[in-house]
Amino acid sequence: MTTITIIKSKSGEYKRISCTGHAGYARAGSDIVCSAISVLVINTINSLDVLTKNRIEVKSDEETGMIECCFADKLDEAGILLLDSMILGLQGVVSEYGRKHLKLIFREV
Repeated sequence: MTTITIIKSKSGEYKRISCTGHAGYARAGSDIVCSAISVLVINTINSLDVLTKNRIEVKSDEETGMIECCFADKLDEAGILLLDSMILGLQGVVSEYGRKHLKLIFREV
């Protein structure tokens, strides 16, 4: 199962996203759920980096399926829209394939 944790401040500002694990929908190389999750998360991080002026710090480990993105400052409007869009896509994956393969966790710090 893939677990994605979205961490926001008490005032609702995005602070960090963390993604761990593999979906386990199918064997490696054929797992469309894992692929969908990866595309949504990695494209969002790449878009934050290339298309906005937001400062981000990214850590990843391909073997364990871990990727973490921390936001140094308050995200601008474009950054917020990108993350909101990613979450919408991830919620669609959960709706289509179930919580057995993707768990979304929202935390407040």
